[in-house]
Amino acid sequence: MTARRSYRALTLLSPIGFLALWEGLSRAGVLDARFVPSPSTVLHTLAAMIRTGELPYHLAVSLRRIVLGFLLGAAPAVVAGLAMGLSRPVRALLMPLVSAIYPIPKIAIYPLIIFYLGLGEASKVSIVALSIFFLVLLNAMAGVLALDPTYFKIARAYGADRRGVFTTVAFPGALPQIFTGLKLGMGFALIVIVGAELLGSDAGIGYLIWRAYQIFAVDAMFAGLLVTAVLGWAATTVLDWLEQRLLPWRP
Repeated sequence: MTARRSYRALTLLSPIGFLALWEGLSRAGVLDARFVPSPSTVLHTLAAMIRTGELPYHLAVSLRRIVLGFLLGAAPAVVAGLAMGLSRPVRALLMPLVSAIYPIPKIAIYPLIIFYLGLGEASKVSIVALSIFFLVLLNAMAGVLALDPTYFKIARAYGADRRGVFTTVAFPGALPQIFTGLKLGMGFALIVIVGAELLGSDAGIGYLIWRAYQIFAVDAMFAGLLVTAVLGWAATTVLDWLEQRLLPWRP
């Protein structure tokens, strides 16, 4: 228990130290407050945005888009990735397409998505799902390919059919890699949703940052960035917790 508490305390050291250094440089006048407001100023602005209900509203909009996109992108990616890992013909069929589409910056595809789906919620949820899909798929496939072939032989020797091999060997065995893909995907989801809201939206954290930029409210811009950072940290923490519950043997 002591070691765990020490680890948790250590994880707080770098952000607290960074904020303290930032505040100190701001108070010393090293940083120009017009362009880089102090953390205390940003927190004051953040508190004001919470009191007015502005921040909770825009945060809820972005969260809804992220959660829907995450579910729509991750679920089929896990199934497709496991299938590619288990079947060489499926891998040969799909891998060229995956290799061609994966390197394309997903935000570059967003104008096409807007063209087909419009500026509504569907386009924003779709870009999040697309950004997550390939990361989870590739990690799920890699997780299956990394498994010892003996596991599959034993499962088949005990009468497991394809479905049984899929659910009792491939999926549990690939879970560590799948969680890696989910964590990476969540980071990309935050990047693309903020970018999409910057490009065309009337609500969301990205829209909040863009509106603050238009009126040169630098403190509000930093507040939006801080919320995005905290959101990313919280999402990773939740996924870490879930991973520890499902994979208790992992360090």
